[in-house]
Amino acid sequence: MNHYTFEEIKIGTTANFEYELTKQKMRQFQAITGDINPLHIDLNYAKEKGFKENVVYGMLTSAILSTLAGVYLPGEKSLIHSVEINFLKPVFLSQCPLKIEATVTEKDERFSQITVKYTICNQLAVKVCKGTMKIGFVK
Repeated sequence: MNHYTFEEIKIGTTANFEYELTKQKMRQFQAITGDINPLHIDLNYAKEKGFKENVVYGMLTSAILSTLAGVYLPGEKSLIHSVEINFLKPVFLSQCPLKIEATVTEKDERFSQITVKYTICNQLAVKVCKGTMKIGFVK
């Protein structure tokens, strides 16, 4: 876990890591959220809709952003203020782990807040998600 302070973070600071999604995480996400959309849990349904396998829950994919802020950029002193998510392509378990890359693009001294642009790619280097986060710092 990183321990960056607001003063230590510079525009251009980056973080990169990989995250493995699994069938177990899919089942846990379903249990927590109650999302039983057959696209995620019924292989035949997913194939009927033109997918080769079940589609990973988009919000499970984006949950990785909590790890980005809370562990990597800035780490323990983070408090997420906002998240913009653009889902670009469906995610499949067979194309994991996912690779997350993020860069600090702005610093707002008034609110001790940084803006981070991120991308999430599958193991084929296809961008599946991108967006921005505004992350504050706890004192």
